[in-house]
Amino acid sequence: MTYIIDAHEDLAYNAMTFGRDIRLSAHQIRLREQNDSETIGRAMQAVTGWPDYQAGQVALIFASLFVPPREHAASYESAFETPVQARELFDAQFTFYERLFQDNPEKFTPVRSRRELRALISRWEADPEDRKDRPVGIVLSMEGAEGVSAFSDFEEYWQRGLRLVGPVWAGTRFCGGTLANERFTDEGRQLLSALASLGYGLDIAHMTAASAEEALHRYEGTLIASHVNVQRLLKKQDDRRHLSDALIRLLVERDGVMGVLPYNRFINPDWKNSDPREWVTLDLLADHIDAVCQIAGSAAHVALGTDFDGGFGYPAIPYELDTIADLQKLKDTLARRGYTTADIDKVFHGNWLRMLERILPE
Repeated sequence: MTYIIDAHEDLAYNAMTFGRDIRLSAHQIRLREQNDSETIGRAMQAVTGWPDYQAGQVALIFASLFVPPREHAASYESAFETPVQARELFDAQFTFYERLFQDNPEKFTPVRSRRELRALISRWEADPEDRKDRPVGIVLSMEGAEGVSAFSDFEEYWQRGLRLVGPVWAGTRFCGGTLANERFTDEGRQLLSALASLGYGLDIAHMTAASAEEALHRYEGTLIASHVNVQRLLKKQDDRRHLSDALIRLLVERDGVMGVLPYNRFINPDWKNSDPREWVTLDLLADHIDAVCQIAGSAAHVALGTDFDGGFGYPAIPYELDTIADLQKLKDTLARRGYTTADIDKVFHGNWLRMLERILPE
C-alpha cells in the first residue's frame, strides 16, 4: 500500500452535528446509528473513522472549519446569521480540533509547519511491515469564509493552526459560489491580498467559473482545488460545482493541484441512492483522474479530496468502497490503466505534499 493524503473532510462539523466519534471505526459508528433514521437520512452511513484511516493508510487529512451562512443553509445546525454567531461557531470548531489533539495524541496530531509535516511523514514512510497505529496528521482548512468579521481574524486563526482558506461555500460576500452565480466583489479582492500576505494556501473549491478564473490570475500564493471533479465528464456545462477544462489548465499553469471526490452524484449525476451501486465504480472515478492528467500532460496535478461524511457516505460512493480504507483499491485501478508506481504515489500523496511544502512555514 501507499499512504494517502485526503484534502477534504468535515471532521468538526460531522462530530458536532451528528455526534459521531471519529476515534471509532465507520462500522462502529454505523452500529450506533442503526436506529437513527434522521442522521442516516441526512448524512448517510459513516465511511470514516480512525481504525479505517489506519487500515487504508490515510496519513494526513485537510480537516475543515465549516460555518455556512443561514440564508443558504437553513437545515444546518452550525450556520450563522450574524458575525458574532459565526465567531462563536468558528471558535467551537477550533476547540474541537485542539481537544482532539490534546486528548488523543496517539491518534491525531496537528500539522502546522514543515517540521511537523516531515516528522509525521517519516513515520508513515518507515518500514511497511511496521505501519500500524500511527497518528493521522491534521491540516486545518476553512471551507467558506463568509462569516469572518474582519481580515485581522485570519492572523489569530493562523496562530491557531489554520493554513488553507476557501473563501466561499454558497457565495455572494466575497465571490460567487455553488449557490450564488456571482463574481469577486471588491471585499473579496481585498481578502485575497490579506490571505496572500499571511501565507495561506487558497482553495478555489465551490467557486463559480468566473470567480475561480479571477482567483487563479490574481492570487499571489499557492492555489489548490481541494474537492472537485471534471465538469466535462458530468455533461453539465453550467455546473458551478466542478472545474471546466479551461480552469484545470489555469490551475496547472499555476502549478496547483485538484483533488477528485468519490461521490456518486459527482461521478454520474444521474445516479440515485435507489440505483444499483455497481453502476458507479472506481473506473469512473479514474476517468476524472485521467482527464486531469491528459490536460496537464502528467500526473503532477491531481490527487484525492474525498469529502467523505460531509453530507454523504455509504451507499453513495463507488461500488468497490465500503469505508475510506478501500480507497487503496484505486491503486490497482490506476495501474491497470498504465499508471506507474511513481504516478500513483503522486496521486495518493505526493502532489499534496508538494503543496504543503509551499504553504506551511518552517
